[in-house]
Amino acid sequence: MDNRIAVLSIIIYDREEAGRVNDILHEYGKYIIGRMGLPYEKKNVSVICVMLDAPTAVTSAISGKLGMLEGVSAKTNTAKI
Repeated sequence: MDNRIAVLSIIIYDREEAGRVNDILHEYGKYIIGRMGLPYEKKNVSVICVMLDAPTAVTSAISGKLGMLEGVSAKTNTAKI
C-alpha cells in the first residue's frame, strides 16, 4: 500500500488524556515526520499538529484511536502525492 502525506489535528479538552495521546503517537512514531503541540491556557485546551507519511489505513487507525479517547478530538487531512 502506498504512503500518503497527512496532517493530523488533535485537540485535547481533558489534559488527563495527554499521556494516552502521547502513548498512541509513540506507538506509530515511525510514520511521524514532525509534530508541534501548544497549550492554549485561555481556552483550557492543548492543540497538537502531527505530520505523517503513512498508508491510509495507518492514518485512519491513529485518528480512530485518538478519537475514541474521552476529551480528545482528532481530524485528518490527506494529500494525494
